[in-house]
Amino acid sequence: MRAKEMHPLCCILLESPGIGDRSPEVTLSRTASLPASMVFRGSDGNAGRRAGSEACFAGVLYKWTNYGKGWRSRWFLLRNGVLSYSKILRPENLALSPAGEDVRLIGDVSTNRLSRLGSSGRGKHQKSVGIVHLKISSFRESKSDDRRFYIFTATKTLHLRTNSKKDRVAWIEALVSSRSLFSLRPLNDNLSLVPSDVSISTERLKKRLLEEGISEVLVKDCEQIMHSEFLEIQGQFKVLCEERSNLLDTLRQLEAANIEAEASGIHDNDYQLTKNEYSSSGRGKYSECSTTESSDDIEKQELEEVSDEEQTSFFDTREYFCEPTACCGSVIEVANHMSEPVGPENQINDMKKINAEKEIIDSRYPQIERRKKLPDPVEKEKGVSLWSMIKDNVGKDLTRVCLPVYFNEPISSLQKCFEDLEYSYLLDRAYEHGKAGNHLLRVLNVAAFAVSGYASSEGRHCKPFNPLLGETYEADYPEIGVRFFSEKVSHHPTLIACHCEGKGWKFWGDSNLRTKFWGRSIQLDPVGMLTLEFEDGEIFQWSKVTTTIYNLILGKVYCDHHGTMQIHGNRQYSCKLTFKEQSILDRNPHRVHGFVEDVTGKKVATLCGKWDDSMYYMNGDGTSRPKDLLDASLLWKRSKPPTNLTRYNLTSFAMTLNELTPGLQEKLPPTDSRLRPDQRHLENGEYEKANSEKLRLEMRQRMSRKLQENGWKPRWFRKEGEDGPFRYVGGYWEAREQGKWDGCPHIFGEFEDNLVNSFEGS
Repeated sequence: MRAKEMHPLCCILLESPGIGDRSPEVTLSRTASLPASMVFRGSDGNAGRRAGSEACFAGVLYKWTNYGKGWRSRWFLLRNGVLSYSKILRPENLALSPAGEDVRLIGDVSTNRLSRLGSSGRGKHQKSVGIVHLKISSFRESKSDDRRFYIFTATKTLHLRTNSKKDRVAWIEALVSSRSLFSLRPLNDNLSLVPSDVSISTERLKKRLLEEGISEVLVKDCEQIMHSEFLEIQGQFKVLCEERSNLLDTLRQLEAANIEAEASGIHDNDYQLTKNEYSSSGRGKYSECSTTESSDDIEKQELEEVSDEEQTSFFDTREYFCEPTACCGSVIEVANHMSEPVGPENQINDMKKINAEKEIIDSRYPQIERRKKLPDPVEKEKGVSLWSMIKDNVGKDLTRVCLPVYFNEPISSLQKCFEDLEYSYLLDRAYEHGKAGNHLLRVLNVAAFAVSGYASSEGRHCKPFNPLLGETYEADYPEIGVRFFSEKVSHHPTLIACHCEGKGWKFWGDSNLRTKFWGRSIQLDPVGMLTLEFEDGEIFQWSKVTTTIYNLILGKVYCDHHGTMQIHGNRQYSCKLTFKEQSILDRNPHRVHGFVEDVTGKKVATLCGKWDDSMYYMNGDGTSRPKDLLDASLLWKRSKPPTNLTRYNLTSFAMTLNELTPGLQEKLPPTDSRLRPDQRHLENGEYEKANSEKLRLEMRQRMSRKLQENGWKPRWFRKEGEDGPFRYVGGYWEAREQGKWDGCPHIFGEFEDNLVNSFEGS
């Protein structure tokens, strides 16, 4: 029968004065309102009336992520005072706006990417990777690039770039317009989907059933069933609307709380930094969040902003001294503000006691006046660009490319080894403590000495000269009671051996560096063991930690030391020190903490500090509460910087390493680093001569290596076993007294003509 084939619901009509026919279809059209924009409109005609008040803007912008990835295109959507952006995986997955709402598309690139959507309709929503609330943000155009602009929030700075100046103008106008219209109105305004006065009409259904010959009684039964079913559905729909309204209220509250958190600078736990705190680290990136252009400092900053899509890779090292194994930041604050009246008096007393002990030790040795500054440069230094140097050497044999001396400091790696012994008074004090029977204080001072060697690396951006094979260096410093000697014993791999003697102790070791180049940084992993032996037979051994040099290509070059240092003792105590790796958001970098344990593994003392400032210790395993850690005692404090600073940032001690004191040159062997001509010319500021001498010596080094393929035997060191360290065999200081340097080659001199010809013909 036809009555059974007919679907009765097709005759039901919903009647409501507030509901009209709406079509979810989206049509594409061009508009002249924005020069480089495209407008998506709903078909109801009301969208055009809303465009002036709540227009949405979308388009492709290029966002700076990091140096590894550079500028990456992102899809940006500006709606209701919120700018969101997402990755562009496929054009059909880009989210525009709810149906019936204007979307002004800015930029021809954006139009081209979405041209395929004209016939297929809107794609699936793409997840946003970042949002910015314009109410608590500001933005500014770049002065140097007419396509770039910046958006500042309390927690980050977005570096954005358009494809043309016209597009940037359109985006800035959109941002200003959207922020001026934005207000914290309830999120459920103008979003009601079901009016409360909706009703159902069954007149068409009743008429159709009567036309089919259905009895009036049956028609009334059908009408009653339809009414009851509709009322039940309407009740369920009202419940869903209430739940939806509650959900929107919750979202509104969360959004308000999120905006308040951003405004106070604590967007989440990973960004608990204020602008001033971050700027104090020396690499802060925040500018004043103002819409007026006061300066263009952002152009001078390196683009080191952390990408929102890659934040988590930096926060695995954000640990603080409040951990049980770390020796709390409160002690570090005392170290940083020693002269302030706050803090316990015993910290200042410790400093006075250490200075008094150092004066007592110094009084045992003769006083020698050494220079306080480097010689004034003869020539004006010419800056060298790494990029220009690479360009000038394109196509050349890399083995014959000579780096200019601009990248060097006027000391060699042999002298750099002795620089680690600047605070040798710590070893003198360790010897005295052990002699008095206090071996715990001995190992604590040894640990402080092991850390103090890194202090001079802070702010040093130039590399030391690579010594020639067979090059030596002596340091006779009677004013501090040490005699040091080092020699380059191998060229491939580069290996330097050293030996030092002090009052009641000997120190020796050899070192080699394994390098890993990571593009923007280089990692240096020391290979070799350092040994300290006291007169009573107690021995401590340790290896250095990893050093990483950052911003080799762009930005300010700086280094960081990180890893674990195990100081093994052959008697009662050993020590473990951890150098914390610095993160990009670290407010308290260069931290070191560790502990001393006895032969049973029990922690008997805790150490903490910073490798570029000071070290402290306290008895116990370090589980005390932070307020109790104010009782920590000072072990070592870095010396004050010199008054005559140069671009090399040498310490006062380092300035004396290459000095030729009166009568010293006649006593030195021809292999000593002080006699190296390119290094001496660089120290005197004779840069042209330094470059030419450096090229000559590197050519000589290559010839020397060619002529010594049968093996090289160091003059003053011998290797212990096949895998053992190089040990000093003695005889240097005796030869120095007699002035006999037989067997020491003139490694800095010229080659004979026949020697050069034999090398070139081979």
